[in-house]
Amino acid sequence: MTTELVHLTVAGGIATITLDSPHNRNALSRQLMTELGERLTAAEQDAEVRAVLLRSGGRVFCSGADLSEAQQGLAGDGPRAIVGLQRQIATLPKPVVVELAGQVRAGGLGLVGAADIVIAADSVTFALTEVRLGLAPSAISLSLLPRLTPRAAADVFLSGRTFGAPEAAAIGLITRCVPDGELAATVADTLAELVKGSPQGLAETKRLLTGDLVSRIDRDGEQAAQRSAALFASPEAQQAMQAFLTRRKTA
Repeated sequence: MTTELVHLTVAGGIATITLDSPHNRNALSRQLMTELGERLTAAEQDAEVRAVLLRSGGRVFCSGADLSEAQQGLAGDGPRAIVGLQRQIATLPKPVVVELAGQVRAGGLGLVGAADIVIAADSVTFALTEVRLGLAPSAISLSLLPRLTPRAAADVFLSGRTFGAPEAAAIGLITRCVPDGELAATVADTLAELVKGSPQGLAETKRLLTGDLVSRIDRDGEQAAQRSAALFASPEAQQAMQAFLTRRKTA
């Protein structure tokens, strides 16, 4: 029996979706992305749900694409799936809050970019590492570029460097960062305010806020997905991914 990688619980008008794939640091495998889409749909269809909390189990929120699948040629539809998840989050008629208690890498930032409110612990780090593997953040640029200033995007996209939560807040990637010990309470307070909204008020206000992002995804999503898939399949990227996976196994 296949182990569930994404869990859903509902209480007090809040649907909590938890990524729980510790064996690959919550990488965006086919199974995880499929289950995440299913949990988001269930939250949307539940009339009792006013807001959605997306979080992770363990010390990593998301490590990005599942490079094992990509290196084996099993992730051809992965870029299209991450485009779809970004659109699903952006069009969900209920606010989506992301709680970050652990690091976020590469494709995981697409989930962050598409969310409405993102609260991170001070200790969380981020990196767009695609450039170091012969790739580019094509699919996730759909939600990230509208969030970041052009100078900040050029810096973090091209360097692939690791940066912290305070900088992420300063450049618009996340809503705010808080001390690690205050993360849970801050997220709870944020959700408590959101559930006071009426379903229609929340849906229509979110539509105003995400209209440009959804239009961008609809206009450029397929081209971005195709470009990303081509890069994953390229000899340079395949060689770099193999080297990365070999280093990780021997570390």
